[in-house]
Parts: sequence; structure tokens; C-alpha cells
Amino acid sequence: MDYENEAKQKLSEEQYEIMRKKGTERAFSGKLLKNKNTGSYHCALCKTKLFSSSAKFDSGTGWPSFDEADNVELKEDRSLGMKRTEVVCKVCGSHLGHLFDDGPPSTGKRYCINSKALEFEEG
Repeated sequence: MDYENEAKQKLSEEQYEIMRKKGTERAFSGKLLKNKNTGSYHCALCKTKLFSSSAKFDSGTGWPSFDEADNVELKEDRSLGMKRTEVVCKVCGSHLGHLFDDGPPSTGKRYCINSKALEFEEG
């Protein structure tokens, strides 16, 4: 499937900048940051399930944070003069955010994800 053409048609300019050009949204601006409803978080482009609400926690960093993920791929990111781990959707390759090793004790992981890269489905 050609996700690049689909991205140009389906995503807003901000979503495209984040998901296809590896941008980021402003801290504390995302609509899903304070969401505490039960359900699952899906890729805004291909709708693949990525995170469960049970894995979400308040990291205080300004982006939705999760300690476990499904259907993501991790890639080395050396942009901005630092070494980080990029998190991308395993199905469509869209940039979601970054992974850090400062999460809760259960996993030690913090998937720091852009709200605009996600859609929430209750249930």
C-alpha cells in the first residue's frame, strides 16, 4: 500500500509534518495528553492499534506517555545532535515519537508519543 499518497490525502498539515517528516507537537498541546478513558490508541494514518489505555501514564513531560506498545518499530535517531530511539508505526512507517528509558518501574520504558499521530477508540 502507498501510505505516502494516503498521508497527503488524509492527514492535516500538522499531522503530516509530525508523522511523515518526523516533526513534533508543542509540549502540553495534544488533545490526548490528559485522556483517562479506557480504550486503545491507534495510528492516525493506518488505524493500527499501538497502545492500550492501561499502559498510559502521566510522565509530566507534555506528551502522552506509555510504558508498553504494540505494532511499533524502533529506529536509531541521531538528529538534533543527540542519540535517541525513534518510535514508528510498524505497518505504515509513520513517525510517532521517541522511546526513553525513564519510565515506570514495571518496564522502565517511556514511549513519548505525539497526540496528533494517534486516534483514540473507547472500549
